[in-house]
Amino acid sequence: MPARTVNREHARARKGRGAGINPEGRFEGFAREAFDDGWAQAPAVQEARGEPAGAPALETHVTIERAKSIISRNDSPDIPFSRSINPYRGCEHGCIYCYARPSHAYLNLSPGVDFETRLFAKANAAELLRAELSRPGYECDMIALGANTDPYQPIERKYRITRGILEVLAECKHPVAIVTKNALIERDTDILSEMARKNLARVFISLCNLDPDLARRLEPRCSAPARRLEAIRRLSARGIPVGVIVAPVIPFLTDDQVESVLEAAFKAGAREADYTLLRLPYEVKDLFRDWLETHYPLKARHVMSRVNAMRGGRDNDAQFGSRMCGSGEFAALLRMRFEIACERLGFNARGDRRALDTTRFRPPHRGGQLELF
Repeated sequence: MPARTVNREHARARKGRGAGINPEGRFEGFAREAFDDGWAQAPAVQEARGEPAGAPALETHVTIERAKSIISRNDSPDIPFSRSINPYRGCEHGCIYCYARPSHAYLNLSPGVDFETRLFAKANAAELLRAELSRPGYECDMIALGANTDPYQPIERKYRITRGILEVLAECKHPVAIVTKNALIERDTDILSEMARKNLARVFISLCNLDPDLARRLEPRCSAPARRLEAIRRLSARGIPVGVIVAPVIPFLTDDQVESVLEAAFKAGAREADYTLLRLPYEVKDLFRDWLETHYPLKARHVMSRVNAMRGGRDNDAQFGSRMCGSGEFAALLRMRFEIACERLGFNARGDRRALDTTRFRPPHRGGQLELF
């Protein structure tokens, strides 16, 4: 097998997309390079699309997938859940910093543009979940939705897979926690409010900054920051416990907004808060560096210098205990700022952090059989 080379395709900002390049995954032995054969779209067409001349049109392609299992399990000591469900593979939100991007390499697809344009929908998710919850000996524990890709990314509006999963969990009185960046979650407040009344549901909105221009570049197809705050307000008004995750904190780009994000989220009704430092595993580090050079070339060296200082001199630190919050003096100062702001505002009070109820769980009905009691 020939030695793998790095794709040096010229980076360009594409409207509505986060990645500017589409490098090969780390498991591929061959590299591909862009070549103009004269069949590119006319400049006028691309200008109408808001794309730079010469850039190919980037449409979203969805493949229906018949998954074999639906509940993923982990024993990581720094993740607050042991079970999760991902209704989709790939994420149309296009967040350039997404730590899940490298997972597309297992599909022989690029963690770059492919990750946000070539998606897989697990159409049989609700069916599989019902079967897994029906197994004899199943022990109930909270399930997290949104651990790898966003369960409310734009294609959920059409495929409604997350909605189907929630319907099964509500029927079985099974606790669920959701993390999302999309206000589409408001569609399911009918289910979530009823589950919350029984202490079976909790929602976290991920929000790392309040600057609409920065957000548009950083996470192009997420709901705007103001819209996410409105989602917090509406969910809270329906009695659904809501928290905010300030993630990721990016040195010299979003770190100065930690306190303002917390203040805005608390005012909107969030009562729990957490944060995560920027993570750059595998291919994400190259994608993020390319994005910095494209959008913030004057800040690029400063950002990566501070990232390295908070990651033990490297772009990424995969060690348990430090991978989420970093290490060193700057990481300690960030943690102190966050904790002081939370205490001042009133986040994470003891009554707001109670565990979801696992005692109400009842397995799904099998074969149409009704409950005796």
